[in-house]
Amino acid sequence: MGWNSWDAYGFTINEADFKANTTILAGMKQFGWTYAVIDEGWYMADPFGKSVANRKYLWDANGNLIPVESRFPSSANGAGFKPLADWVHAQGLKFGIHIVRGIPRDVVKQNLPIAGSSFHATDAADTTDTCPWDEGNYGVADNAAGQAYYDGMLKLYAGWGLDYIKVDCISDHPYRPTEIRQIADAIRKSGRQIVLSLSPGPTKIENADYVSKYAQMWRIQDDHWDSWVFDKKAANSEFPFSVKDEFDRIAKWAPYVKPGNWPDPDMLPDGWLGPHPGWGEARHSRISPVEERTEFTLWAISRSPIIFGGNLTKLDDTTHSLMTNKELLEIDQDSIHSIPLPIAQKDGQPVPWRAWVAQVREPKKKTYIAVFNLSDDEGTWDIPWPTFQLSDKPRPIYDVFSREQVPLATALHVEIPAHGSAIFRVE
Repeated sequence: MGWNSWDAYGFTINEADFKANTTILAGMKQFGWTYAVIDEGWYMADPFGKSVANRKYLWDANGNLIPVESRFPSSANGAGFKPLADWVHAQGLKFGIHIVRGIPRDVVKQNLPIAGSSFHATDAADTTDTCPWDEGNYGVADNAAGQAYYDGMLKLYAGWGLDYIKVDCISDHPYRPTEIRQIADAIRKSGRQIVLSLSPGPTKIENADYVSKYAQMWRIQDDHWDSWVFDKKAANSEFPFSVKDEFDRIAKWAPYVKPGNWPDPDMLPDGWLGPHPGWGEARHSRISPVEERTEFTLWAISRSPIIFGGNLTKLDDTTHSLMTNKELLEIDQDSIHSIPLPIAQKDGQPVPWRAWVAQVREPKKKTYIAVFNLSDDEGTWDIPWPTFQLSDKPRPIYDVFSREQVPLATALHVEIPAHGSAIFRVE
């Protein structure tokens, strides 16, 4: 659980804005919020530049990206992100950054030396491999020089006090298994415990065993943005990925969820997406309050990483209430078992609702049921207990959102608005 700057700030995040958001996150740490993550752009002198040349990347003598002092003043005099990471740690939180995998093209052009080795950048670069949507880097070759480059990078970043690194253009389009392994090995050699998050998706299901061996998180779809459905997507792409799209995708990856391995359905683009969101113009999220609750509930019941993307300095009441719903967040963090139920049929057609069941065992066993209305109309259903793999007998239930107790229910009665959700604790 944590916050990432991309959905609100895009390339433009700076130290003052990061601290402002992180301060608010720290005020909610008792609910489980832990990681404060600076997404792409922290090494760009001009994040509004239209090209890599205009953006002016900054790197050190060994070709490792470093923060731009004008945007991150505490990085002055070669300090890097250490002072900022120390500040985050003092708030009781953990610190993360984003990189695009690879080695900057101009670092290769200058053939800079690689830290701690006799290699140079041209030895490490795979110039046949580039990211199709980011022209800044070459790939890193699967050789000793390439490993040395990542070793030097992660040694530097670990020295700053890094706890989390999101690596982009690596888990799909293209999938770079050699660089996943190299980065994981470099993290291990750094001696610091750092979460490795792979992006973007869709990670292919046949690669699940490989990515779970090396990473703790991996994206299971392309970028998730703020709509119940998107009528138009990019050609030959699933971008942008909507809330409704997530149900089948998260369910598909449910068998691979386990401690230390978390299929990632991306950040939550909720609340205020501004001043400079990573996609589109500044706006309040186009996800309605009902849809936002559905999205949040789906992430929680499925044990997904919950990384909030909106601007924390402009939280609305709906978003704040979700981010501080202790029981809902405990389902996400403490469940030991969570499964999507098979899609029910009625008269040979799939019903318009979906359901998940999760169990929390500590300090005592609790069963939670979430029901989601995927239709465009309000739905009222009485769902027998055996549907949820429970014995057919009257049961007391507790509505997590309304905080209402039903002493004995012979079935689960739900009245759910279009695109809405309900979640219950079942005794």
